[in-house]
Amino acid sequence: MADKNSKWDLNVPGKFYVDDQCIACDACVMEAPSFFTMNDDDGHAFVKLQPKTQVELEECLSAMEACPVEAIGNDGEA
Repeated sequence: MADKNSKWDLNVPGKFYVDDQCIACDACVMEAPSFFTMNDDDGHAFVKLQPKTQVELEECLSAMEACPVEAIGNDGEA
């Protein structure tokens, strides 16, 4: 389970975030490329845009479910 106290500073503020358990597998980027991107320098993903519509929310939830190490959280700042 993702820990909002361990989220990367690169995450934009909002509900979704990626924490320091990310293994840079690219699953979230493949599932929701509009919302997740990789920091190739540090080897982890982060949230670049928060969802605003129900369809976008479902895309982010799909990315969260695809994460093999549960590094994506949905309880960040609202």
